[in-house]
Amino acid sequence: MTYSKETLIQMARSAGFAGLAGKVVFVTGGTSGIGLAMAHTFAASGAHLGLLGRNLGRLDATRQALEAAYSGVQVLGCEGAVEDEAAVERAIAQTHEKWGRLDVLLNNAGISMNCPTLELSGEQWRRAIDVDLNGAFYCAKAAGRLMVAQGSGVIINTTSMYGKVAAPNRAAYCASKAAVAMLTQSLAVEWGAKGVRVNAIAPGYVRTALVDELVASGRLDIEALQRRTPSGRLGTPEEIAALALFIASDHATFVNGHVMVADGGWSAYGYI
Repeated sequence: MTYSKETLIQMARSAGFAGLAGKVVFVTGGTSGIGLAMAHTFAASGAHLGLLGRNLGRLDATRQALEAAYSGVQVLGCEGAVEDEAAVERAIAQTHEKWGRLDVLLNNAGISMNCPTLELSGEQWRRAIDVDLNGAFYCAKAAGRLMVAQGSGVIINTTSMYGKVAAPNRAAYCASKAAVAMLTQSLAVEWGAKGVRVNAIAPGYVRTALVDELVASGRLDIEALQRRTPSGRLGTPEEIAALALFIASDHATFVNGHVMVADGGWSAYGYI
C-alpha cells in the first residue's frame, strides 16, 4: 500500500489529527516535492501555513492553490533562501506576527550534491553545507527561540538515509545530512524540558519531479534503485508527509530526538 494524495488528505482531516487544526506551521521548500506534500497535508488538517521559498511566483501559486483547496486555511508566502539567516529570521517573524504563535517547523528545504570527491570543488562543498546544514540550523534556531518562549512546539528536520549510510560520490551530501541528524538530537536534548520536541525524517529514494528529471537525463537508473530497495519501489512524497503529520501530532508526544528512516529497507539491507 502507498498513500495517494487523496488518501493522505482524508487521513489528515480525520478526528485523529483534529488537534492540528488552527496550528501555525512553517514550511521550507514547500512549493515542490516532499515539502509541497507536507503543505497540503497540514493544510488539510486545518493548520495555517507560512511558506519560505526562493521563487515568489511559485510561492503565490502555491498559496492560492492551498487556500482554494482547504476552506478557512490561511497561507503566508515568504520569499527567501534558507541559507540566508536574515531572510529566515524575517520570514519566521512575519509568520509569528500574523498568527501570534508558531507550533510546527517543517525544516524540509535542501539540495542534492552528487559528484566524485576528487572532482568536488570547495564551492560545491560549501553550497551543500550552507543549504542542507546551515539552512536547517538557521530555521531551527529562529523557530526554536519562539517555541521555547511559548513553552511548546515541534521541529521536524528532513535529513536523508544518506545521513545514516554512506554512498560514493556524495561526500558533501552525506556529511551535511549526518550533521542534520546530530543537530536534531542535540536540540532535542537541549529544548525537550522547555516543551519543544525535535525529530527528523530520513527519506530514501522518493519519486519526485527532481528524481524524474535525473532518470530522464540518465543520471539515475530507477529499475536498479527499485531492485536494491527491499520494498521493491521508491517512496512517495505523501508517505513522507504522513510521517511528518504523525510526528507533529498528539500521537507522538513522547517522541523526541529520533531520526525516523523511511527508505523501504534500503539502509537495513547490507547485501549488494
